[in-house]
Amino acid sequence: MSISTSLGEQRQITLASGTISYRERGSGAPIVFVHGLLTNGDVWRGVVPPLANRWRCISPDWPLGSHGLPMNDDADLSTPGLAALVADFLEAIELEDVTLVGNDTGGAICQLVAAHHSARLGRLVLASCDAYEVYPPPPFGVLSLAARVPGALHLGAQLMRVRTLRRSRLAYGSVMRNHSEPAISDSYVRPGLRAEIRRDTRKVLLGISRTHTLDAAKHFNQFDRPVLIAWAEQDRLFPAELADRLAAAFPRASRAVVEHSRTFIGEDEPERLAALIAQFLTPAYNAHADPLLATP
Repeated sequence: MSISTSLGEQRQITLASGTISYRERGSGAPIVFVHGLLTNGDVWRGVVPPLANRWRCISPDWPLGSHGLPMNDDADLSTPGLAALVADFLEAIELEDVTLVGNDTGGAICQLVAAHHSARLGRLVLASCDAYEVYPPPPFGVLSLAARVPGALHLGAQLMRVRTLRRSRLAYGSVMRNHSEPAISDSYVRPGLRAEIRRDTRKVLLGISRTHTLDAAKHFNQFDRPVLIAWAEQDRLFPAELADRLAAAFPRASRAVVEHSRTFIGEDEPERLAALIAQFLTPAYNAHADPLLATP
């Protein structure tokens, strides 16, 4: 569960699938963040503060392996199920004209929301994420296999108790250049020590399939709202070609490159990502500034 007070006050909402914990800061038009696998809202701790002066920033802990509240036994945590969960969350707290921001696995989930549950969306931000046939990315396909092996996720959780191992390329080292402070790193891995959280993680991993992202892509041309594609220049998982394809597929897309960052842009370049989102939301405000965004 997220621990960063910079994300704002902690709240909870109970949905049909279970209770979601989230943090909220600021007021104005809503921005809702969707993190990736084995992280939580803490990944946005550097992105939210610059935005919260003008927007209502909502950072849930989605049930992707680093959440503190286990979901109901019958919760559907496949990727389509998670997209429906995001849509249920937006409805439950009565949000409209939402800017939905997704990174890593969260970006894949956001694509399904845009494709099948877009009624409450006003804009979409996809930041270095799974898309098309790259879901999951090759190095992490082993996690889906591990979910099928009894005891494998438990062993992995025990190994991640060793902080030095978290920095390896087999763990978080492949997705971030700047390693998070120990307390944040702990917030990502400690929930996995609990059997009920690993049960949820197993559901998520078994529910990942490129068929879902490929199906969502068939609907991108129907999403007529603004889209920002923000891609990490040093991403090791998701090639720039994916960003180009996404930018070409959405009718109103802009493309931006985030230098000096790997997949977890919120960890490596949070201020840059916040600036891109701010300009995306207020293009007229930045009309005389050096352009951050490029339209393909």
